[in-house]
Amino acid sequence: MKDIFTFLFLFVLPVSIFAQKHPESYVCYKTSESITVDGAVSESDWAKAEWSHNFVDIEGDKKPLPTYHTRVKMLWDEDYFYVAAELQEPHIWAKLNQRDAVIFHDNDFEVFIDPQGDNHLYYEFEMNALNTIWDLLLAKPYRDGAPAINAWDIKGLKSAVKIYGSINDSSNADEKWTVEIAFPWKVLKECAPGQRKPLSGEQWRVNFSRVNWDVEVVDGNYQKKKDPKTRKTLPEHNWVWSPQGVIAMHQPETWGYVQFSDKIVGEDTEMFIPDEDYITKITLIRIYQQEKKYFAEKGYYSVEIKPGFQGQIEITKKQFLAYLKGNSGKIWYINQESKLWSE
Repeated sequence: MKDIFTFLFLFVLPVSIFAQKHPESYVCYKTSESITVDGAVSESDWAKAEWSHNFVDIEGDKKPLPTYHTRVKMLWDEDYFYVAAELQEPHIWAKLNQRDAVIFHDNDFEVFIDPQGDNHLYYEFEMNALNTIWDLLLAKPYRDGAPAINAWDIKGLKSAVKIYGSINDSSNADEKWTVEIAFPWKVLKECAPGQRKPLSGEQWRVNFSRVNWDVEVVDGNYQKKKDPKTRKTLPEHNWVWSPQGVIAMHQPETWGYVQFSDKIVGEDTEMFIPDEDYITKITLIRIYQQEKKYFAEKGYYSVEIKPGFQGQIEITKKQFLAYLKGNSGKIWYINQESKLWSE
């Protein structure tokens, strides 16, 4: 298996879509107590839940490690999927206070959830240190022409922030801010397999992102730093749980895996089961990328887009379908809208 991964990494799959051999993973256990969403992450069940690895740059090993640490925990019960995050930050600030504003114009924390793992019908959630939120639904990734559905709201959502220091006060140094979020299953199940909450052992594709801007103090206020020559605002930093390989969060195929367990947190453990068909999915994503490039140049798709491809490709004037057998024995498919599914 190692030789196959090495060959695909070096000769078939570009780094931009192959951020790592397998995305980050997390086993999410059930709670034994009620979680109070106050931002403090103080319940005993939270103490029993493991922290994730610290976030890395969105481009992975191509860029240095983030300046400040970020990490997450997850839990669930019959009503909610809980997320807690800790964000180290010596300069805590936020300006946006209207729901569904473009929150990443502030420093923010973001959650992405694809319940079916097919790159379609997935959720995005963003919040800043003022607990201003932006929730949206995407029918498919932006690369495939879908607009975000901003009018969609997560009814019953709970979120909170705790500031360790002060907010919008440049006179002192801060330590961190922590967040708690409760996503109700009654909403998440709308796009989930069988329109239900996850079964024990089931895996959903999830990722987390943190946008962080370099700031300076001007007349006692935080301002985003500008390039001294161009006077343009410096680009933001994008720090994530599972690296994307490129500066783009909307490629769900490289998000992490969250495996849900019926076991109570702290009482028992279970092993994460890697996706044995992950390499097959990424191979199909490579075919998708090449087909889209070919179509942009020629105006039609090709059945011979990749010499040596062990699967099959079918085309019409405006569509293509590629499929390949995975290690599990399932046949995996991808189409011109990057939708992944199996039979």
